[in-house]
Amino acid sequence: MQRNERFDRADRIIKIGFWINAVLMVVKMAAGYWGHSDAVFADGIESACDFVAIFSTMVALKLGRKPFDEQHPYGHGRAESLSALMVSFVILATGCWILHDSIYSIINRNFQTPSLLAVAAAFMTILIKEWLYRFTQKTGASLASPSLLAIAKDHRKDAITSISTLVGVAGAFFGFGIMDPLAAALTSFFILHIGYQTFRDAAHDLMDGSAPPDFVVEVTRLAESVERVEHVHDIRARRSGQYMIIDLKLEMDPSMTVKESHDIAEMVKRLIFDGFPNVGDVMIHVNPHEEEHEDLIRL
Repeated sequence: MQRNERFDRADRIIKIGFWINAVLMVVKMAAGYWGHSDAVFADGIESACDFVAIFSTMVALKLGRKPFDEQHPYGHGRAESLSALMVSFVILATGCWILHDSIYSIINRNFQTPSLLAVAAAFMTILIKEWLYRFTQKTGASLASPSLLAIAKDHRKDAITSISTLVGVAGAFFGFGIMDPLAAALTSFFILHIGYQTFRDAAHDLMDGSAPPDFVVEVTRLAESVERVEHVHDIRARRSGQYMIIDLKLEMDPSMTVKESHDIAEMVKRLIFDGFPNVGDVMIHVNPHEEEHEDLIRL
């Protein structure tokens, strides 16, 4: 998959979610107001908050698709991780807000009797948001895009919230008014957990956290399969947006010429590029095999 194709696919998914979210926001706020349901109206306000998250992701993808330049020699992929971090704050703030409102309603016994319109809006939101989650998650995983995966989690958070809203509104519709804030309070903990996971993953990438172990093992196996590569002495990998950047140290026969070792290193790099479309760059250092050498590093 070409670089522009990757970002075009991500852009398309984000824009679909953006406009669907806009329609849902209007529908839920209208249904909450005219259907006499604070829970559904609050769900609509939550969708408005999601605009901040989705818009920031659209901006991040526009920045992230820029190629490397003099000021950013490793590209602009970290913009996606920054966007995912911002999305996590929106999710966490939403969870805290819902928990606060639920506790306030229970303490003050501020219950309402919603109409069937509010129940229908909550049910429709569950179906649409769960479909958006699966759609975005599938593309985000195939592209290894942290911002798309964060937005997917945000869609799943909305689906969970709407389940709570549906249970609460339906209970209140049949006369059990306290079910609305109780269900919302329980759901807020699921939302906070999703926010924490999104924050943890984004912070991991921004702090140059290690790549998944199975990815490192597979790259090592691929490099050592090349003829005249004696051993992979050391390997590091870190994420930059949709791409992985790899630092690789190869051990080769010390009697080889510079030209020979260069050609083999080039072969290793091409093989990794062919096997892993989400690898953006591979920096290779050659060490003499079975000779004592010191790795100079200050980290």
